[in-house]
Amino acid sequence: MPVIRRLLLTYLSLTLVVLAGLALPFGYVYQRGEQQHALAQLEHDAETLAAFIDTALRTAHENQIGALVHDAAQRWTARIDLIDAGGRPVITTRTDGSAAPDLSRVLASHTPVISGIGDGRMTVAVPIHPGRPSQGALQVSVSSAPLTARIHQFHLVLAGVSVAVLICGALIALALARWIGRPVRELERATRRLADGATTPAPATTGPPELRRLAETFNVTAVRLQELIAAQRSFVGHASHQLKTPLTALRLRLENLEPDITAGGEANLRAALREADRLATLVDTLLAMTRSEHRTTPCEPVTISATVAARAAVWGPVAEDRGVTLTTTGPGDVTAQVIPGALEQILDNLIANALDVAPPGTAVTITWHSDGATAELHVIDAGPGLSDEHRAQALRPFWRAPDARQGGTGLGLALVEKLAEAGGGRCRLDGAEPTGIDAVVALRT
Repeated sequence: MPVIRRLLLTYLSLTLVVLAGLALPFGYVYQRGEQQHALAQLEHDAETLAAFIDTALRTAHENQIGALVHDAAQRWTARIDLIDAGGRPVITTRTDGSAAPDLSRVLASHTPVISGIGDGRMTVAVPIHPGRPSQGALQVSVSSAPLTARIHQFHLVLAGVSVAVLICGALIALALARWIGRPVRELERATRRLADGATTPAPATTGPPELRRLAETFNVTAVRLQELIAAQRSFVGHASHQLKTPLTALRLRLENLEPDITAGGEANLRAALREADRLATLVDTLLAMTRSEHRTTPCEPVTISATVAARAAVWGPVAEDRGVTLTTTGPGDVTAQVIPGALEQILDNLIANALDVAPPGTAVTITWHSDGATAELHVIDAGPGLSDEHRAQALRPFWRAPDARQGGTGLGLALVEKLAEAGGGRCRLDGAEPTGIDAVVALRT
């Protein structure tokens, strides 16, 4: 919808700019043309009346002038003033008793003077005879209300047409926006499905040619990417499964060799058995990571306190044997959304790592709390800790600290992160006080 809205606003803005660029000048030109035409018509009428008055003066029919003036004033609904060469009023149709107009400019220039439109009236002054200033001058003033009404009516018609064009433009813009936005939305959905592991292709038969080509390219890329991911997962899974059997057989053969080993070679045999165990642990962890990437199982609520208590009971003897105290603290009603079995594996890996680095006589503390939206699980040890740079790298697969003990796989923390992310959570390593690591797993509640 945001794509359609932005496209629609763009089209409407362009349409509005074009309408404003056409309608406003057109309305102004029409208004000026109507005003000039009305003033020209009034000037023509005034000159025609002046010609009749001039004819009456030249033919000694002065008694007809009053009738001509009043008849014209009635027909035009005008206010007419006739003055002599000295500027004195001769005939006026004014009924308000106002003073006669000053027509000295007309008498001096012998040419018409158009006062224009003002105070709701149009006024034109003309000489009775341009070549005879002694004949006087004539001023005709009419109401500009009919002209103003005509201009306003045109403006309303122009506004109505503009609104109609804008509505038509909006409908066309909406159709175009939907036509363009539909394949964009489909590409967005296809991208989201690809991120979720689905391979449903994006439609490549609608929309502009550029978007159709983009959809086709996206589909090819998505298929290729899924094939590469599937091949990688298949390889890791098959390789891990294939390695389990020979590793088990190797350990059995090494154990069977124990009666035949001399006292000097017993240390080497124990070292070989430890390496076989380490390889078996590595294979099991790889299998667990592969399964976590394949999982689409929905999350379920798990009570953290119960799971922590169960795993602490399992790891308690190991901690006691190493001289480390294993403590747990946290509210009993906190739940977290995780995939089945994930919290147990997370705790097992974090507790195992903490016990490996915790010096005898120290404690490994497991705490948890919730803010209503997120539950945080902390596994804190008092070991030597890691630098900021090493803590940022520790979640990478196969990464091991430079001074780490022999026998580790470097996959435990990577597995913890993958299991947390599978449930919509995250994992990080903070520094503990005064020393050690605070492994934090944030999970949805």
